[in-house]
Amino acid sequence: MKKEVITLEKITYKNYVKVLFGLKVTGKQKNFVASNLCSLAEAYVALTNGYPPYPFAVCRNGKPIGFLMIAFGWTEEEREEDDPDFIFGNYCIWRLMIDKRYQGKGYGRKAMELALDFIRTWPSGKSKYCWLSYEPENETAKNLYASFGFVEQPQYFKGRPGEEMPALLEL
Repeated sequence: MKKEVITLEKITYKNYVKVLFGLKVTGKQKNFVASNLCSLAEAYVALTNGYPPYPFAVCRNGKPIGFLMIAFGWTEEEREEDDPDFIFGNYCIWRLMIDKRYQGKGYGRKAMELALDFIRTWPSGKSKYCWLSYEPENETAKNLYASFGFVEQPQYFKGRPGEEMPALLEL
């Protein structure tokens, strides 16, 4: 039996169509995560505004099974009312999704491990924290992130779609 190898692979011309259009979450999860198409558009906007995104295909034996995006920065110019200070100058796990056909098999956990390993190479410079946010109703995400040591912060991102719960991890 072939050993499964989970990797994060750069989005390329070879894999982007599969990532954009071949990976889906369940209908119930659609309100929990933006589409991969929207995420890559946001990555482009981030890149053209001076803070680097790191979009990846989550691959199983070289085949895309999910999408993960990391970001660094955010500037004061992008500050919205009530934004917490920790979103500035720190890493963010901006997106994580695993295709509905591959959920429940530990691939999301492995993708998180790889994401944190990547962040700890400090590709955009050293920082103190990594943060993320999720819909409060998404118990699966909440439990996964808590298992890595992410601590919910007492402040929602008010005024943004879904009023997501931020969580913070000291690196």
